[in-house]
Amino acid sequence: MIKDPTVQDGQPARIDSIRAGLLCRCPNCGRGRLFAGFLKVVETCETCGYDFRRLNTGDGAAVFVMQAAGAPVVFGALFVQIVWDPPVWAVAAVALPLVAGLSFALMRPAKGLMIALQVRDGAGRG
Repeated sequence: MIKDPTVQDGQPARIDSIRAGLLCRCPNCGRGRLFAGFLKVVETCETCGYDFRRLNTGDGAAVFVMQAAGAPVVFGALFVQIVWDPPVWAVAAVALPLVAGLSFALMRPAKGLMIALQVRDGAGRG
């Protein structure tokens, strides 16, 4: 019988919970919804019943998102300002919505990833 390379000793591979978190799914089963609102985490998974009430990501995801969204936009704006010298209002008119859009787009997957890492590493268990 051929063994599935993603399953080891009856447990799913470690990357499956991370992938589920990035897709905003329950990191325990990979099927249930992780969020009840934009960033409000469900109390329990509707599919497997995993309890998320003990997990807490705090502001960890926001810190990573600020770095991931802010750094390229700021350095890009500085590059544009130095090379072409457009008016500051024009650079701000492009950079501010860009960093806001990137932040909103990355926030849910980043928080899902933080929760998935906690689930994978056993945080919140008894």
